[in-house]
Amino acid sequence: MLEETLPVAEDTAIPAEPAGWRLPVFPIVAVAVAMALLALLSYGVVSQGQGPLDKGPAPDFTLTTFDGQTISLSDYRGQVVVINFWASWCPPCREEAPVLERVWRRYRDQGVVFIGVDYIDTEPEALAYIAEFDITYPNGPDLGSRAAADYHIQGVPETFFVTKAGHIAHVHIGPLNEDTLVSWIEQLRRMTNDQ
Repeated sequence: MLEETLPVAEDTAIPAEPAGWRLPVFPIVAVAVAMALLALLSYGVVSQGQGPLDKGPAPDFTLTTFDGQTISLSDYRGQVVVINFWASWCPPCREEAPVLERVWRRYRDQGVVFIGVDYIDTEPEALAYIAEFDITYPNGPDLGSRAAADYHIQGVPETFFVTKAGHIAHVHIGPLNEDTLVSWIEQLRRMTNDQ
């Protein structure tokens, strides 16, 4: 009897891992990245203080508005000033935009000034936002986020109420409703110029 010789295939199987325990790399890297981001965010919050500037003299700033005017907060000493930090990409800003414009139109001839500070935005989107809500009070981009840094804003919208004497009386975080906005304006209008 002839024995049939079959060709022998080479063993191409992947050798088994040696016995032992091995950690998957992806979860470790993901946790390390998450912890680094958390540490960075924590540092930013701590380094900026406990929140937005809510008392003391309102930091002066200068904006070139979207229509080309140059304005400074100090130009409005003797008037109540409402400073609103906003962005076109911010849904709560869109919620409060009609309220701000409506109240501005009511008070603009009564010693009250509104200043819109556009935060981390692009000009085309900001201009579209202003047109959409028919915003007529002065608005300009916060180039380099200098005003945002001076006021220690944490996000948008944030609104600062400044007395006639140039001091921060209140900061409102989040979208404003009409009652709150009018209440603060009325309180500040009753104050004297040196308060």
